[in-house]
Formats: sequence, C-alpha cells, structure tokens
Amino acid sequence: MASTEATNPFQDPSPGEIRAQGHDQAALAASAPQSTSPQQHASTTLDVGRNASLTLATDSLVIQGMNGGSTKDKEGKTTRSIPFYNILWAERSDSGDITIQYAHTVSKTVVRPAIISYSIDKPDSSAIEAWIQSLLDRAYGTSQRRKRIKVLVNPFGGQGGAVKMYHKHIAPILAAARCELDMEKTMHNGHGIEVGQKLDIDAYDVVACCSGDGIPHEVWNGLGKREDAARALVKIAVTQLPCGSGNALSLNFNGTNSPSLAALAVVKGLRTPLDLVSVTQGDKRTLSFLSQSVGIVAETDLGTENLRWMGSTRFTYGIVTRLLRQSVYPADIAVKVEHDNKAAVREVYRTEASKPGPHCDERELPPVNTGLPALRYGTVQDPLPESWTLVPHDHLGNFYAGNLAYMSADANFFPASLPSDGCLDLVRIRGDLKRTKAINTLLAVAEHKFFDMDHVDYQKVTAYRIIPRNQKDGYISIDGERIPFEPFQAEVHCGLGTVLSKSGHLFEAKGV
Repeated sequence: MASTEATNPFQDPSPGEIRAQGHDQAALAASAPQSTSPQQHASTTLDVGRNASLTLATDSLVIQGMNGGSTKDKEGKTTRSIPFYNILWAERSDSGDITIQYAHTVSKTVVRPAIISYSIDKPDSSAIEAWIQSLLDRAYGTSQRRKRIKVLVNPFGGQGGAVKMYHKHIAPILAAARCELDMEKTMHNGHGIEVGQKLDIDAYDVVACCSGDGIPHEVWNGLGKREDAARALVKIAVTQLPCGSGNALSLNFNGTNSPSLAALAVVKGLRTPLDLVSVTQGDKRTLSFLSQSVGIVAETDLGTENLRWMGSTRFTYGIVTRLLRQSVYPADIAVKVEHDNKAAVREVYRTEASKPGPHCDERELPPVNTGLPALRYGTVQDPLPESWTLVPHDHLGNFYAGNLAYMSADANFFPASLPSDGCLDLVRIRGDLKRTKAINTLLAVAEHKFFDMDHVDYQKVTAYRIIPRNQKDGYISIDGERIPFEPFQAEVHCGLGTVLSKSGHLFEAKGV
C-alpha cells in the first residue's frame, strides 16, 4: 500500500518515490509556475543570508547553507531538501523574517512539525511574498489550504488512547498548517449522528474523526438525516485520523494508520466523491460507507468485541478460529450485477486507474433542502424487482460487499474497488472448503492473491437483497455495526458522499 511512511524530508525524492507515496506530486508541480527561462529560474531562488538560499526545485524545497541536520553536496556546500508534500506553511513576519513550517520525519510512522526561519538583511517585500506564494502553490497544488475542521475525538474507541493521540500526534500538524480547529469529544453512542445532523455546513469544510470507523459511520448517517442531506454530503468531507482498532477509511484514503501521517494527508487531501450505500431493513434506512457482511467476516468483527484489547489482531484471530470450524451461513441472495466475472472487473478497474486524477471536485452543489436520493429498487419490504432472482446458497461461508479496498491494515479484500464507480464489490466464498484451503484463503488476502482464487467469486454490483435462513440468530455487520438478524437490501448511490484523498480518484491500495 502506498504511503508517506518511508519519506525522508532531507532527501529530494525521485519520481518513483513520489509515485510510491500515493499523492499526485506531478499535479502539485503542474499547478505552480515552472522554470522556462533564466529570469524565471532566478525567481525560484530566494537568498536568505550571505551564504544561504532557498530554492524551489522540481519536487522539493532545497536549502543551501544551513547548519544542523544538513549534508554536503559535491561542491562541499551544506544542503538539505524538504519535499513539497511535507511543507505545511510559510509566512513573512512584520520584521521581514521568513518562517517555514514542515512535517519532519521522526520515524517511518511519525512526523512532527518543525520550523526553519531566516532573518533577511535586505528584504524586498514583493519578491519575498511572491516566493512564499509560489512555495505554497507547489506545496498544496489544488488542495484547499487552511481547512476549517470539526474534529471529533472518540475517547472510548479502540484501546482508548484517542485523546492522547490527538494532542500529541494530530493537533500539532493541523495547527502548523494553519487549519481552523474545533475539537469536540464524543460522549455516547450516536453522538456523531447528532453532530452531523446539527452541523453548520457553511462553517466547516471537513469533519475529521479521531476514532475507528464507527464515528465516520455515525457522521455520514447524521448528515443523511438532514433536510439538506444531499447538499451536506457534498459540502462536508468526512475523514478519519486513525485512533481505533478498525481504521479502514484512513488506510484507503490517507494510505496509513499512523495518526501523524494521516494528519499530514488530511492537510494535503483533495476533495474526492465517494459512493455511499443505502441499506434498508424493516422501515429503517442506513447509510454505509465501508461494507456489509453476513458470515465469517461479520461474526469475526462483531463476535470479538470482548477482545478489543488485542487491537486489530482480534480480526485475524476471529477469522482463523471460524475457518477452522468450517462454519456455513445459508441464505437466499438476489443481486443486480453490473460486471459478473473477474476479467470484466479487472478491465473496469484498469481503465479507471489509467486515467489521470482530477485536479478538483467537479460536482455541482445540490440545491438547498435536497434530501437523500430516492431508492431505485425500493426497500427490502417491497416485492423483489422483476429482473432479480433469489438464488439459494446452502454452503455460504461469507457474503461480503465492500465499498472500499482495505478493510484493515492487512486485509485488501476488494483490490478492484473504486471510490465512485457506482458499484459495490461483492465477494462470496464457498463454505465447504477443507481447513488447509480455508487458511490459505486468509493468507492470500495479505499476499494480494485473493482475487485470483478459484473458489472466490468477485463481482461488481449496484444492489442486492439477502435473506438469511436456517439460523435463529447471527451477525450482520454494516460498517462494523451490528443490525438485527433479518433480511436486508442495499443499493449504491454514485458519488453521494465526500472524502479527502491523496490521489483525487483512487484508493491507496494495490489494484488488480
């Protein structure tokens, strides 16, 4: 999975390294003035002392003549380099000093804000301001600067360390980037729904959830309950700053489950449409952003709540124990299929992945007081659509529909998933596997071989209905939240929600 975890801010990264980071550095550079003449080239360098200068290179800010932490180039001059992606802010004081704040790499999983500052002997105000703006243009590209962020911190999620993580690893990065922060702790189950319902969508750009995947699920459902739901879901980007045991939203869009690296990704994040899914059960309609599952995965997630102290390891433990039992979960299933085989699914993914990412969110803002879109296929209580057929699955091991690629740090169940293709990726695994083959199936997910296994069916669908049978009770998981063990129906709404991502159109995951 692409991430910034290996980035060294003191080394000018190669184009290959930039691609590995997962962010569109080429787009950032393209949005800024480029050097095409000696006069233009001179404007990219700012002299900040008798023997020091700051130069806007292709991918990085190059500092010459700086002591401490610097290296010597071939001519013996002291130099260091900071990738534009790590630049958080730059400004000039009234006295003429120039200050640059950036994310300094402490380790592979931690960045912290750091400052370089110079006093300029003969300040040329217009030249300095122009140079600073050029630096910020290259650092941010089309990403919004100084985002207005409503931060929700869940002190009860995961292993209970979200508040400490926020103050130590997240808030310093966001503050250094001059983001406007409004932090609130969630106090009870469903608090995120209340925040989404009451949020002033003109006062914020982002709701950032310092939590697992539960709080983003609540926020989207709160936004979905509003009279202006469609408008709110487009205006407000929902992001995750990973502080829980399940951090799928951050893994998919920030490329990391590190709180500080995720904070940096949010600072530089591009507004990106995300499909949301309506799940109907009885007379209730729920929005899903992550997944819906019946069988091994649902039971693993919801049946291991007592093992939260294990962190994400509880998911692996739960799957292994249930695979060894060779559990099956009979159900009748009807599906609206768009791409019904792996070859077709792979072609759709590769076609989309080959396109350059958009530089901005091109959706029009829905009119005021526009609610959720109407359901094209009705609810689970309506007659089955004429073109659908219920098919019995007597030996179903797992029914798993995903809207994102990664479900956890080592579980890329849906490698062909796309953020806004209007489809869910559906995986069905036969439950009558021998134990050795079942274990190999689990290992194949981490080894990126899962998609090609012959007993794994993979389709892209726009809607489905599932009716569990021959069981009095069991687990159904919607975004990791348990719902009653009853029939339910789901359908996709293309690009209904909004997130921040590094690429602008793809997940930070290895595709097919």
